[in-house]
Amino acid sequence: MPIKYIGSKRRLVSVLGALLDAAGARTALDLFTGTTRVAQEFKRRGAIVTALDSATYSKVFADCYIATDGLSVDQIELQDALASLQALPGSPGYFTETFCTQARYFRPENGAKVDAVRNAIATDFAGSPLQPILLTSLIEAADRVDSTTGLQMAYLKQWAPRALEPLQLRPPCLLTGQGTALLGDAYTLAGKLGTFDLAYLDPPYNQHRYFTNYHVWETLVRWDAPEPYGVARKRIDSRHQETKSVFNSKRQMPTALKSVIGSIDARILLLSYNNEAWISPEELLDTCRERGHVEILEFDSKRYVGAQIGVYDPKGNKVGKVSHLRNLELVAVCGAHEDVVRTLERYRAVAPR
Repeated sequence: MPIKYIGSKRRLVSVLGALLDAAGARTALDLFTGTTRVAQEFKRRGAIVTALDSATYSKVFADCYIATDGLSVDQIELQDALASLQALPGSPGYFTETFCTQARYFRPENGAKVDAVRNAIATDFAGSPLQPILLTSLIEAADRVDSTTGLQMAYLKQWAPRALEPLQLRPPCLLTGQGTALLGDAYTLAGKLGTFDLAYLDPPYNQHRYFTNYHVWETLVRWDAPEPYGVARKRIDSRHQETKSVFNSKRQMPTALKSVIGSIDARILLLSYNNEAWISPEELLDTCRERGHVEILEFDSKRYVGAQIGVYDPKGNKVGKVSHLRNLELVAVCGAHEDVVRTLERYRAVAPR
């Protein structure tokens, strides 16, 4: 089960999967893969997928769900490993102190369990094929008992009901087939990844950085005990230039997006965006036209939960109003005219009315 994630394509995943099938794509690139939800759908439909992201936690998800062939995993060995980790007594450490005592993302008893399990993974499974699977299981387990609206820039004033539940490790739902997981910057790597039948882009829309939005998962994977700062106890390297993306700069993003779109070697390119982004749908259309013919699909969508409940300061006081509850998700389909028209004809033949 994917973690709570802003920009998640849960509502679009079936559309994107249907477009993959309609394009007859056997190889696919997911360039800003995040939780790998879309990459998993492509792999589930039989494509050989390459998943790329700059977040370390995303690389773990991709190693688990995309690069791992589920048929190659000894299920008994995996169940035994999860059972032994689950049986560990809690052992409070950096995670508990930082995210449960200094902050309130998790109940201390669950934080102590995270510390114990993560230390054991580092000691007993480092470098093994099970490591990314066990780390994925741990992140997903922690996500089920957190006390946030989904972003890790703040936590709830009162404990979320799920936070009162004990942390429980579950085996991830592994997929059959091969794939590739890569850690890196899409802006610099887009043209160096090979040739694909279909490429999917879901670039950041605005100034909000995934490195800080999900800093807890980044620290849980790196397990490097960084100096934390602020009420949110973010990683100190959040302030470093190398952790910042050109896609979170209003000035740099349009040029960077144009460069990436032009660099990818793929017959069909899909790009998802929304009408709250820095560039308008008209500007997006102009940018995509460099690849040939472009058609835009539109989908009405509910905004993420944090946008629905309002804006609060660190003390839990409401300081802002909800402006709107829905937005428009856009999917640009780009490529040679004949390929785009044929793909959309096949897609519309099976798409829900």
